[in-house]
Amino acid sequence: MIQVTNIHKRFGSLEVLKGVSLQVAKGELISIVGASGAGKTTLLQIMGTLSKPDEGELLIDGCQLAKLSDNALSRFRNQHIGIVFQFHHLLPEFSAFENICIPGLIAGRPRKEVEQRAWELLERMRLADRASHKPAQLSGGEQQRVTIARALINNPAVLLADEPSGNLDSKNRDEIHRLFFELREELGQTTVLVTHDEGLAASTDRCIRLSDGLICNP
Repeated sequence: MIQVTNIHKRFGSLEVLKGVSLQVAKGELISIVGASGAGKTTLLQIMGTLSKPDEGELLIDGCQLAKLSDNALSRFRNQHIGIVFQFHHLLPEFSAFENICIPGLIAGRPRKEVEQRAWELLERMRLADRASHKPAQLSGGEQQRVTIARALINNPAVLLADEPSGNLDSKNRDEIHRLFFELREELGQTTVLVTHDEGLAASTDRCIRLSDGLICNP
């Protein structure tokens, strides 16, 4: 589902990624761990097409992304990649339901279809009773579940999450962790998690450890 080949990324004179290669199978749930500055978030941003590598190749679901124009790449990201950040980035003026719908409407899908999918996701996230609430009226855990639902609205081939439980208390953290495993078991969702949580990392199908811009485990 994801193929990363010899990815290099520099910021000025600093080489953050020094030739990273990995593959993620369809339905696999993997974690990426490493010290701060190891290149975890940079790698995830490249996999999410939010940043372009200086060298190397990225394929997602068989598509060679370097060949796409900027507009085509934006469409591909919207339709095939779901991204969950540590900070929720929900639009404060819209309800939870409306926030979830937005990527589906941007994709040009019929409103009725998008709204039906949003309700399904709200129920899956156990948030149906919070649908009309705006982000400021939701707890941190509820906001993160809305963010995950928003990432899933277009049935993405790949779900990427950067420290998705980093700002949550232990109860909400554990609930978010369980949710990723439920999505893998019930939907076969291909998922890549960047995390500092060694317990979560140990529970995933595979743990990729980055050190100084390189993968340091087989």
